[in-house]
Amino acid sequence: MNQQIPSNPTQRWEWLKYQLRSQGSSLRKLSDELGVTGNAVQMVKYTPYPRMERAIAKKLGLSPHAVWPERWNHDGTPCRERPNRAEKLTVAKPHKRLCDKDSASNVSTHRQMVREA
Repeated sequence: MNQQIPSNPTQRWEWLKYQLRSQGSSLRKLSDELGVTGNAVQMVKYTPYPRMERAIAKKLGLSPHAVWPERWNHDGTPCRERPNRAEKLTVAKPHKRLCDKDSASNVSTHRQMVREA
């Protein structure tokens, strides 16, 4: 695999799609594997989306920091404007409404996901 990852976001996106195709995969196949819509995977092109960034990087055998250095810290945690925002919804408890959110930091969750990747 060519490790010359373009720094230009448009070129990088085309490079990512090319690398996936060269491995017999695609963004559509990746979305099916993850059980998400095709749009969810496409959103990583326009906005930081740590879960999808990890999945794409893992599929290519790279770290998310190598692909998106402007979106990831060197320690493997995503650069977040809203660091307390959860990456995935938690199961709602019967006594809680869906809009209630945990305000605890997700740093430990991010680090655990990085270790598992």
